[in-house]
Amino acid sequence: MKVIVAPQSFKGTASAAVVADAMCRGVLLAMPHAEVVSIPIADGGSGTVEALVTATGGRYVSSPTSDPLGRPITARWGVLGDNDTAVIESSAASGLSLLEPSERDPTKTTTRGTGTLVRAALDAGYRRILIGLGDSATNDAGVGMAQALGIRALDGGDHDLPDGGAALLRLHSFDMTGVHPSLSASTITVLCDVTNPLCGPEGASAIFGPQKGASPQQVSLLDSALSRFSDVVEARLGCSVRDMPGAGAAGGLGAGLVAFCGAVLRPGFEVVSDTVHLRESLAGADLVLMGEGRIDAQTAGGKGVSGVAALSKRSGVPLVAAIVGRNEIGATEAASLGIDAVFSLTPLPNGAIADPDATPRLIEATTARAVASLLKGGNNDA
Repeated sequence: MKVIVAPQSFKGTASAAVVADAMCRGVLLAMPHAEVVSIPIADGGSGTVEALVTATGGRYVSSPTSDPLGRPITARWGVLGDNDTAVIESSAASGLSLLEPSERDPTKTTTRGTGTLVRAALDAGYRRILIGLGDSATNDAGVGMAQALGIRALDGGDHDLPDGGAALLRLHSFDMTGVHPSLSASTITVLCDVTNPLCGPEGASAIFGPQKGASPQQVSLLDSALSRFSDVVEARLGCSVRDMPGAGAAGGLGAGLVAFCGAVLRPGFEVVSDTVHLRESLAGADLVLMGEGRIDAQTAGGKGVSGVAALSKRSGVPLVAAIVGRNEIGATEAASLGIDAVFSLTPLPNGAIADPDATPRLIEATTARAVASLLKGGNNDA
């Protein structure tokens, strides 16, 4: 029996590679003679650099940068095996995980650190850059990123705007004269795991602002600020980003990368799955097991789990199941995504795990239980 193990990371707990190793052990506990193929995946969020570097035999680079509040940190990015393409995750320097809950405030946080990593890749000579968006603490439409690349964001008095999403309410123009000289000769592809527009009820502020610490009042303010950004970008740069699918990714960083860097937005899962040759590996598979920290209503909007499931069904795989930390969808919704069964790590309320360090062991045990149940014709453990 051929089993494909294609998990994402369990955010803040286990990387995709760690999850995949645990799931492989679980499969072999239930089926010692199974042919198990491990393909850790990502959708543009956390784990994208690791998935692409591992799949292509690339390498990691560490660079000094700053976190969402401007504090100095060192962050990791990657070079693919072609030695020609750099890959960066916005979460490495602008991620929510870099802040304590009490520090979350998207009116103040900045993507400047992500821009510093892009500058490092350009300075190192890379002209093909992949940038994964997701898991951000920011809502500044990539203006901080642009500032790190030498672009000035100015108010009506030609003063530089301070960091943070709220400052965009005062945005009047951009000064592009100091932009990094290599940017125009570079090709930047953005890997998005969402399709949200920049503004409005489905935009960056309304949908993702609360998880970044924004109050209802701040959500309204931030949405107005992004609307102002969109107006200025269209008037000054001739680029319309307001309703572009994916423009709202990472607090509008998707829009900023298009406006300032001429980037192209692509579904993150599509880029990663092509790079790791997932479609080819699915040939002849009897079972595909996915992994995700949480499966919920947002899963269908470009997330890796839905991408693996859809690709698996199109490839004729008979059984597709998910191992998750927390399941927030029912069997009917799972089936609509192409998922035959969902198995949770713990029966505790809200999927809470008492000891996060035990996550790999729980993944292994749950995978073994899931495979045994599937072999007997069972499905969801809920």
